Amino acid sequence: MAISPITCHVLDTSTGRPAEGVVIKLQQHEPRSDGSFLFNPLAQSITNSDGRCTDLLSPALVAGTLNPGLYKIIFRTKEYFESKSVQSFYPWVEITFELSNPSEHYHIPLLISPYGFSTYRGS
Repeated sequence: MAISPITCHVLDTSTGRPAEGVVIKLQQHEPRSDGSFLFNPLAQSITNSDGRCTDLLSPALVAGTLNPGLYKIIFRTKEYFESKSVQSFYPWVEITFELSNPSEHYHIPLLISPYGFSTYRGS
């Protein structure tokens, strides 16, 4: 099966291991005439044993769904750390990004620790 056009990879830098079991939510921005920001749910998945989420969107279902615009990916980090009996500061991490070319692959890596996170556009 082909992978989703939007993927992510979560690494727990406090353990040096992939973060398995992180709930991932993808939302799509709905432009508003008043300039406000409204994001609608688009997909949800969970990271695998390698900390990857490659099945967020089915490539077969994407035709016509992904348009240029703003999207938000939400990583539910608190639940992940709680499952490890680790206290953390951020209950979730939201990354808003601009999808400019729907035919490209968008990979969003996230490095997490109980009290910090970092991200970048991967390949």
